Amino acid sequence: MWEVLASVPDPEIPVVSVVDLGIVRSVEPGRVTITPTYTGCPATQVIERDVRAALDSAGYRDVRIVTELSPPWTTDWISAEGRAKLAAYGIAPPTPNGAVRCPQCGSGATEEISRFGSTPCKALWRCRSCAEPFDLFKCH
Repeated sequence: MWEVLASVPDPEIPVVSVVDLGIVRSVEPGRVTITPTYTGCPATQVIERDVRAALDSAGYRDVRIVTELSPPWTTDWISAEGRAKLAAYGIAPPTPNGAVRCPQCGSGATEEISRFGSTPCKALWRCRSCAEPFDLFKCH
């Protein structure tokens, strides 16, 4: 089932899967547990629908999808592969030390423009070296 779920793209950032983002918390016989990136995530129902469709088409029609909000999702759950995919797509992934590197040129000379980005889970930043704006996946 993990392989099936790894093929389900995040509806807002299609280069990463729901597994890459850590939205899929566990896979057990008869049950898949997911946690949205935040409680009010508008993509939660789309994610559930897409996970259901993928499981059904792979023959896992009897598997329940359970959404759990506690403990809340954290950016620590994003896989290393997911972080690399985000950066390659132009979205700065969160880092454990809070350093923000430009996904275009790699510079650490960056600044926040707005706490609000293209989606509620991202903030808008700019690189002072290459002057390119970019989204930063907010740390949670």
